Amino acid sequence: MTDRYLSVDQVAELLGTTVRFPRRLIEERRIRYVKVGRHVRIPESAVEEFIESRTVEPIRLRRNVLRRVA
Repeated sequence: MTDRYLSVDQVAELLGTTVRFPRRLIEERRIRYVKVGRHVRIPESAVEEFIESRTVEPIRLRRNVLRRVA
């Protein structure tokens, strides 16, 4: 299994956040990471899992339900 390992800066850019957010995820152990010496690397698959686990799907309502309320 080949997985790309990203720096904290790269993860922040990928998520569209500041560097502080992925650092907090690491500190709270809410995302998988690898220590390489004093460097921290996050597998790309871990970022994908994090996004997938927090994705909220929309609720589909039938039109009949909406008409009864009005």
